[in-house]
Amino acid sequence: MQTFSNYIGGEWVTSEEHLENRNPSELTDIIGLYAKASEKQLEAAIEAAERAQKEWAGYGLEKKYALLMSVGEELKNRSSELGELLSREEGKTLAEGTGEVYRAGQFFTYYAAEALRQIGENADSVREGIEIDVRREPLGVIGIISPWNFPIATAAWKIAPALAFGNAVVWKPASITPASAWALAEIFSRQELPKGLVNLVMGAGRAIGQKLAESPKVKAISFTGSVEVGRKIAASAIKNMTKLQMEMGSKNPLVIADDAECELAVACAVQGAFGATGQKCTASSRIIVMEKVYQEVVEKISKATKALRVGHALAKETQIGPVVSQEQLESNLAYLKLGQDEGCELACGLEQQEHKTKGYYMRPALFIGGNNDMQINKQEMFAPIACVIKVSSYEEALEVANDTSFGLVSGIITRSLARATHFRRNSRSGCVMVNLPTAGTDYHVPFGGMGDSSYGTREQGKYAIEFYSQVKTTYTSAGKPK
Repeated sequence: MQTFSNYIGGEWVTSEEHLENRNPSELTDIIGLYAKASEKQLEAAIEAAERAQKEWAGYGLEKKYALLMSVGEELKNRSSELGELLSREEGKTLAEGTGEVYRAGQFFTYYAAEALRQIGENADSVREGIEIDVRREPLGVIGIISPWNFPIATAAWKIAPALAFGNAVVWKPASITPASAWALAEIFSRQELPKGLVNLVMGAGRAIGQKLAESPKVKAISFTGSVEVGRKIAASAIKNMTKLQMEMGSKNPLVIADDAECELAVACAVQGAFGATGQKCTASSRIIVMEKVYQEVVEKISKATKALRVGHALAKETQIGPVVSQEQLESNLAYLKLGQDEGCELACGLEQQEHKTKGYYMRPALFIGGNNDMQINKQEMFAPIACVIKVSSYEEALEVANDTSFGLVSGIITRSLARATHFRRNSRSGCVMVNLPTAGTDYHVPFGGMGDSSYGTREQGKYAIEFYSQVKTTYTSAGKPK
């Protein structure tokens, strides 16, 4: 069985312990054994990043541009190959895996261009004869902790701006999906960059992720994961006044108004709730429907959900792949039981499905008759499970949509410009979708939420510079000419 090492200080470094990477579509298929970094290796990675960052900060903008473009173009050119690897280890469909790798490439090419756009400001002082220069400088070493559900895209939208704005990276990917992380690190290993500029340290979050958060040498941490883990990271990092950016949970609502075009509403609800097996922070797990169209919408969403083809991630006909792991499957099944115990009716969704290959398969499930007091409508399930909530009016729909501790994405399906305008202005979420699925965002604009969903400045687009750089203001007195 093939083993894969960590990438530290520009070298591939072996370990005594390894993570087993198993295909959730086909449990007999072991993709490989991936090295678990030790605390000593993590410290070596941080020290290597410190040295490399000083060298990288002195690189010209065009060299940075060329490096990022090279990584981005290779990802796009190899999207079919690496997308298959991603789908094989994570379980999302082949089309979704390929699309994710291509999108990761776009992040790098976008930030390659941003590396050339670092233009400062100048101003006259209120004092005579003094000029002011304002510019941004890198922070230093950035700790990146990325999730398993978008193992290469989320990492890309963190690593690319970190490098574009002059920083070095120590990256701890999710333990469930190390193959995608290793593939990206391997691309970096062939670039002409300072040794230690990008370091891959695989291993358990409780060990490696926690130590990364505790290090005083790490100047900023960008994290995507659960609220629980995010709070632990924040508690550790704040002791060193480490800069934090965290994207965490969600409980996204999709409002279907009584004037909605029904086919559009159903398509948006099903795609938003069950795409990528519901394992998206942008998934619409609360479908809020006005009572005038409730019956028709429920019937059509149920029919469309039942028609979804669940299967092996690499099979062309598959629309819904397996969930990522046994642990995730058990959590999903527990939520199915909890929803029924709380009084919801399960309109569709079998607990598990048998396939030609043994894997973590389950049918997407739709609850009806729910309300916001139920735990299934409060907690992020990260599952192919959605609940339909009936409301009597638009005003109640907005109130129910906002009744959550989270606030990442919300959506509304309506023909009314007045309602759409009111909703996008009054919805308490960082991203609002009008006549679109809640899942699906662009790479050149800011992404992030409110409440428990996010902490710190926004990710993506030009807004990323706020997190990955610091501002320096310089005052210069040139004196009087002689």
